[in-house]
Amino acid sequence: MGRLQDKVAIVTGGASGIGAMIVDRFVKEGATVIAADINEDALNKASEKENVYGMKLDVTSEEGWKSLTKDVQEKFGKIDILINNAGVSTEKTIDELDYKDWEFLNKINGFGTMLGMKYTVPYMTENKKGAVVNLSSITSQVGMGLNSYSASKGAVRAITRAAATQYARNGVRVNAVFPGVIQTPMVASLESSDQALAQINAMTPMGRLGKPEEVASAILFLASDDASYITGVELPIDGGYTAL
Repeated sequence: MGRLQDKVAIVTGGASGIGAMIVDRFVKEGATVIAADINEDALNKASEKENVYGMKLDVTSEEGWKSLTKDVQEKFGKIDILINNAGVSTEKTIDELDYKDWEFLNKINGFGTMLGMKYTVPYMTENKKGAVVNLSSITSQVGMGLNSYSASKGAVRAITRAAATQYARNGVRVNAVFPGVIQTPMVASLESSDQALAQINAMTPMGRLGKPEEVASAILFLASDDASYITGVELPIDGGYTAL
């Protein structure tokens, strides 16, 4: 039996990048996975996978979350796991930012994460058991000059700790992972610059970028019953970057 045998999981941003890797890993471990994403074409491809159900979701929409969680509950009878993975990034500095930039990132990364818990956790508390894993970033722990992105991921960091203490006695665990620079389409421009790539690698004790499957493995652990006494944790996945 897999580590997530018979579990029902929702993975936002689950149709591409790290999200798709999480979905694939969860299915291999026995879970039924709802890949929630705003990209319809990617969702159609995701739905072709066994035990994967693609559902369109704008993570900033309360009505969207309310409808999706209700549909999942009615179809599968429970929601065991939520992975708040959907997110966006920017490299704009403070002097380049305006309100729209700030609102865009914080609405998706911060507000979207909050909504996921608001509409998913009540179904978990009915069963007195559930696991939430939120994706923050090492940029919320160290100064990297990414500003609105760092702020939005800082919000994820803070709300994870708050939710962990609020829901622990209801049997729901809430943890966060803090990826470093991972090989995804989001950092493709970084990889195309030999100078930037060499600089990041030089600052990382393990001397390389992370792989999406390494992030998925850490999330799998926190979502599984192997982490049954772990809540409110902040787990860096950064090759030792934040240990310096």
